Amino acid sequence: MSNVAGELARVRGAYEQPTLTLLHQRLAPVILAVFRSSFGRDVVSISAPRLHDQVDTYLDELRLAGEVELPTGSGRELCLKWMRGRWLVRSTDDDGNEVYSLTSHAQDALALVTGLTRERASLSEHRIATIVSAVRRFNTEVNPDRAVRVGILNSEIERLTIERDRLSDGGELSQVTPDYMLEGFGELIQLIAALPSDFARVEEAFSGLRSGILASFRAEQRAAGEVIDDYLARADSLMTATAEGRAFEGAFTLLSDDELLLQLREDLAALLAHPLAEEILLDVDRRELRGTVGLIRSGTERVLARRSRVTATLREYIVSHDITRDRELDVVLRGLDGELATWMKTAGARAAVPLELLPPRIDITHLRERFHNTEADSGPPPLNDVSEHQPIAVSLASLLAEGGPSLDSLRRALDQALVGPEPLSSLGALFDGLEPALRRPVEIFGLLHLATNVPGLDRHDDTELYRAIRTGGSTRGLTVPRMAPPHTPDAPASTNPGEEKR
Repeated sequence: MSNVAGELARVRGAYEQPTLTLLHQRLAPVILAVFRSSFGRDVVSISAPRLHDQVDTYLDELRLAGEVELPTGSGRELCLKWMRGRWLVRSTDDDGNEVYSLTSHAQDALALVTGLTRERASLSEHRIATIVSAVRRFNTEVNPDRAVRVGILNSEIERLTIERDRLSDGGELSQVTPDYMLEGFGELIQLIAALPSDFARVEEAFSGLRSGILASFRAEQRAAGEVIDDYLARADSLMTATAEGRAFEGAFTLLSDDELLLQLREDLAALLAHPLAEEILLDVDRRELRGTVGLIRSGTERVLARRSRVTATLREYIVSHDITRDRELDVVLRGLDGELATWMKTAGARAAVPLELLPPRIDITHLRERFHNTEADSGPPPLNDVSEHQPIAVSLASLLAEGGPSLDSLRRALDQALVGPEPLSSLGALFDGLEPALRRPVEIFGLLHLATNVPGLDRHDDTELYRAIRTGGSTRGLTVPRMAPPHTPDAPASTNPGEEKR
């Protein structure tokens, strides 16, 4: 007998996969068109409200274009429906916002449709050469016979050496045909287009593993130490617990090699700079090839971030999980079940017990919020008697004498000297003619400050002596650069820069 029954079961199982259920939909072209318009290589996730609005907008545009076969419902309803079909997944980003992203099944369907829209030959020289090269390299890496491996390597070294010497001696470069380039670029784009769905499949495997571990933790009735030990063991094998995780673990070494990625970037740049690439590649193809390294890096980062979130979620569950409280609840539920079995021995099949799920509310007109506090009712403690430590009384005149310069009085004196009948000889002469209360040392700074804003006074190279009178009556001479009108002749410099106290 043939195995057609087994093949039929396998084919039916394949048709039950979300990828083929999406492609088998009557409205699959519309759904895939919406996915292709919303998501892309640079747009991995979209916020939930924005995608709802985009779906509504796309459907309105299709109605205006004359399309009749369109899905019914709002954008939100359609997104929820597509989530149930396992074509969209909704998650929470780092900022706490809900976002949609395509599942690996939807990305596989989009990749299949994209591959069918590209023109490529079914059989070509490039495809055969690629197969032969891949088989040769695979055999070199896995052949168990040491002599065979050495022979393959020697033949490859000899072939490459002959080709290198021929090119070094000025040999002619072999020209490739446009069809060969077209087939090579097509296969390269097809391989790169499959990367997003591969990364998404690894992320979904981690999410499924997280759900399975949490479900097993909730179902187990073991001590907290045993649960933590089991969690640590599963966390160590988190990457190798699924086929996708093992595949990513093997590829992660290559994906994290900066030199290899740099070599990939340089090779892609050389291919894009080929003379025939300008005629073969479209702008979208160039953009996809140029962004290959960025796609690999972003996909790797998303997978590692998902793995970190899974580990963090399991760790938080272990930390916050209270097995003692769960056991107490289980004891209470078992006690209720036992009492129910006792009651059912005498009760009829339709007997009922009036049981309120929540306790009744207490009718209280007013509930006191604050109660009597003896400390709050008592007065403050008496103040200490500090009459013996009173400070010495001071007058306003003594406070002003210890203060800063008297700018108002100095300004009036300076203005009167400038407009007076006799010309002002110097600022020092004006200071020496003031009343004793305005000849404190601090008044010199105030007078100099005011003189800087008077255009009729200039600073000369020589100095003059300011005779200041302190509050206590003592005098002090201070040598200051002479400030006088421009027409005033320079006076001889003071030979006594600092007069002693008298």
